Amino acid sequence: MLKLSGEALAGEKKTGFDEPTVRAAALQVKEAVDAGVEVGVVIGGGNFWRGRSSEAIDRTKADQIGMLATIMNCIYVSEIFRSVGMRTEILTPFACGSMTKLFSKDLANEAFAEGKVVFFAGGTGHPYFSTDTGIVLRAIEVEADVILLAKSIDAVYDSDPAKNPDAKRYEEVSIQEVIDRKLGVVDLTASVLCMENHMPMQVFGLGEENSIARAMKGEAIGTRVTV
Repeated sequence: MLKLSGEALAGEKKTGFDEPTVRAAALQVKEAVDAGVEVGVVIGGGNFWRGRSSEAIDRTKADQIGMLATIMNCIYVSEIFRSVGMRTEILTPFACGSMTKLFSKDLANEAFAEGKVVFFAGGTGHPYFSTDTGIVLRAIEVEADVILLAKSIDAVYDSDPAKNPDAKRYEEVSIQEVIDRKLGVVDLTASVLCMENHMPMQVFGLGEENSIARAMKGEAIGTRVTV
């Protein structure tokens, strides 16, 4: 199960889409799909919307805007995936007309069996839950082997390396330590779900050369979060 950062997909523009970045990611995923790997994708919405950006907006409504941002991202990225030769399916936890299909585990597994890349858009469908929680929930439901987190940062650190040049980089860290030290790999709800359901994660930089393809081949890049 692959999580793509919305901000990372925006490239240097920091908003919207950077097509060369998305296409490069698609070609790497295609390597794995062509080799028979079943791939699910969740995309954040940070290139369009991040949290409650105005006190004038109710938190529930702000989160709903975020859910829609993830759907827009999945529709766009799905089309780029199709353009390089993959078949895709977009599933959401609520109806979106004919743009997506309503999520069920059976439908997701049918799509995987057909060799499709399955995009899980719209988060959990409820406010107060992030796309971190969304990807862990879906990964558990479809019995994924691992969650791959392709971020704008290349690994897990004990502090922000952009602010602290002495920040410690982890090659491997337990989910318990992530929780105890508040390392922010994913939010607390998602971290606890991973711990309780023994779902490992790999954190790496989307911008590194062939990072997605390398991670999908099991190469030890970035940080391994063990359970």
